[in-house]
Amino acid sequence: MRIIAGMTWKELLRKKVMLLTLLLTVVFLLAFWFVAQTIGKNDVFDGNGMISFSTMIARFTNGAFILMLGFFFGSFVIAFLAIFSSFSAVSGEAEQGIMQAMLPRPLPRWKWYFGRWLGYVSLGVIYAGVLFASILLITRYHAAIPQNPAALLRAFLLFVSTVPLLVSLAMLGSGIFSALGNGVLMTMLYGAGWLGGMLDKLSGSLRLEPDGLVMLHNLTGLISMAMPADSLQRRMTTELLSIKELSGIVDITSGSFSMLSGGTGPSDTFIIYAIGYTLVALLIGLYRFQRRDL
Repeated sequence: MRIIAGMTWKELLRKKVMLLTLLLTVVFLLAFWFVAQTIGKNDVFDGNGMISFSTMIARFTNGAFILMLGFFFGSFVIAFLAIFSSFSAVSGEAEQGIMQAMLPRPLPRWKWYFGRWLGYVSLGVIYAGVLFASILLITRYHAAIPQNPAALLRAFLLFVSTVPLLVSLAMLGSGIFSALGNGVLMTMLYGAGWLGGMLDKLSGSLRLEPDGLVMLHNLTGLISMAMPADSLQRRMTTELLSIKELSGIVDITSGSFSMLSGGTGPSDTFIIYAIGYTLVALLIGLYRFQRRDL
């Protein structure tokens, strides 16, 4: 499996997928630096050099807004890297005849499939870790950010959790649909999950009847169950900014903090569901690949 995972890394480098991703990441981080610098200039200190409670809240708000902006676009980068690196893992290689040349050798199919999965996931997780640290460092330079190591660790794990989820689902789809069809399907499915998350965030500010609000919440809940990636990112924001603890100090439902709450983050039960979702997608994809005619 390690050999297959190494081949996956070499393939992505040969196709210049990572090179293009790194170049676009550098452009994104440069733009993010100037945005964070502009927003960070709004930090205000008291004339006597003391930092008042209101000043601390203002600095935290600026830092939180910068972080949310960075991770909003960062989550898209991670998602598209995970999807477009693995959407043709099975069907693409079958169409090119690569798989027929490799699998007749004494190599179990499950090792090939799991080795591919490990290659895509390990590369995506490493990249996500570098991007996570870069966003935090840039924000820390220009504004205040949370310093709780436990919160940062939980946020990091949630941030990278979308990589195995999307890779598992993309490889499952690759064993069912053509490479092009699977790429379109995964992009639309991720977009639907993002739209459901936005509707859930905005539902509190929409003037809807109670029945309409319940229907909207049911709809966004079904979308989140079909594609949990955006809900995991919203939970990441909640953990990173310690929204639950912050609500006991200031009113986060009004003013500048209304954008920080972003609706109710998913529960611990949903996190368990997302883990199960990932494992089921991986196992079903592996089962279908075992029975696939090459």
